[in-house]
Amino acid sequence: MPMKIFIFIASIILLISCSKEKPEYQLKPKEDPYKIYKEAYEAFEKGDYFFAQKKFLEVELKVEKVEVAAKASIMASYSLYSINFYDEALENLNKYLKKYPANKDTIYAEYLIAIIFFEQIQDETKDVEPINKAKAKIDYFLRKYPDNEYALDLKFKNDLIINQLAAKELYIAKYYISVQKWIPAINRLKVILEKYDQTIFVEEALYRLVEINYFIGLKKEAKKYASILGYNYNSSEWHEQSYKILNKDYKLLTKEKIKKKDNLIKKIMNKVKFR
Repeated sequence: MPMKIFIFIASIILLISCSKEKPEYQLKPKEDPYKIYKEAYEAFEKGDYFFAQKKFLEVELKVEKVEVAAKASIMASYSLYSINFYDEALENLNKYLKKYPANKDTIYAEYLIAIIFFEQIQDETKDVEPINKAKAKIDYFLRKYPDNEYALDLKFKNDLIINQLAAKELYIAKYYISVQKWIPAINRLKVILEKYDQTIFVEEALYRLVEINYFIGLKKEAKKYASILGYNYNSSEWHEQSYKILNKDYKLLTKEKIKKKDNLIKKIMNKVKFR
């Protein structure tokens, strides 16, 4: 038999024998999602939030029980929030609310969304948009869950936001004052009086209105705001400063002069007492 034919036949026999052999597949053992959850929670407790969120999201995909999946999702969101991955945390929280609308932790999810927006607020010199967004989220929560345990915290944060908005108006007003644009400055200061009258910036806003109106010759208006400042904040520094604007010869009393004045009053009162 020629060598070429022999090699050909041998090759065919080898191929046939190989095709009859069953391939061996090594199946990976199915991972237990509860074991992964435990691993994620241990990392969470140690403060390894990056690893924890990765594992919690893995649990959500693998576990069949809805309650456990929802819990894993909210834990992943909090882990992302803890490492300041705000966008990723918000994305996951919004997915959570759509996927598990009846879950018991939905209120906490909405609270955490409000907190994330609040923590992204910058100071009054920066853009006002983050402040407005945070206030909208907090107002929404307070309307929906006014008596919830998280409402007290958000009410406090809402007060801080209102002060921040007032500070923003005052900051802009001061800018207009620096470039001598009196009308826009007055309008900004009036916003503080009308919308943020419970904030700590009302006193300075009133003083600035006294200052501007006196400077541009509207002395009647200046006296009006000075009287409001004196009536509501008689002992404040801003009231004393406004009094100095309207009374150029006015000198602030020192503590010693005040004490002497009080002693004099007491002496007079002692003399007129009925014996």
